[in-house]
Amino acid sequence: MIPYLARLLDITMNNGTLPADWKRTIVVPVHKRGNRSLVTNYRPVSLTSVICKQMEHVIVSYLRQVWDKNDGLYEGQHGFRPGYLCESQVITVWKDNVVSMDNGDRIDAILIDFSKASDLVPPDRMLMKTANSGVDSKVVTWVREFLLRRTHRVRVRGQLSEEVRVASGVPQGRVLGPLLFLVYVNDI
Repeated sequence: MIPYLARLLDITMNNGTLPADWKRTIVVPVHKRGNRSLVTNYRPVSLTSVICKQMEHVIVSYLRQVWDKNDGLYEGQHGFRPGYLCESQVITVWKDNVVSMDNGDRIDAILIDFSKASDLVPPDRMLMKTANSGVDSKVVTWVREFLLRRTHRVRVRGQLSEEVRVASGVPQGRVLGPLLFLVYVNDI
């Protein structure tokens, strides 16, 4: 299968297009906890093309390689990166605070809740930041095609909603989405 997948990636990369099926998502609500009648107790899971997810893995590997080589991601960013954990972020901040307190320094903190932010990311800005980060233009074109003209449907109890166009945001439940969000917030 690998030679066929490599050829398919090569075709999509050189043509700058992705099959429409790769841009379609079925969203399934998965219960997290609590009262099942509350919408807020569900997490949306996106069911997508397995082949596209494999291509995303290749793109993610390439992006990480480029950004690791040129220090493209802020070193303090611990989310969605190999070798970094959310816990390591907390430990780093705690350590910095302890050192500052020991030195008698003043500590100011700003906390930002990004829990819904990935749904609001404008694709054009994210693509601009990706392009300006040293990424090959063909990969930027592939990512643009991956982000634009996406659609989704919601499936509940076996019933599908109408297909709607997704205008903004990073695709949830995808391989590439978290890394694209990181490059978007990287300069904050």
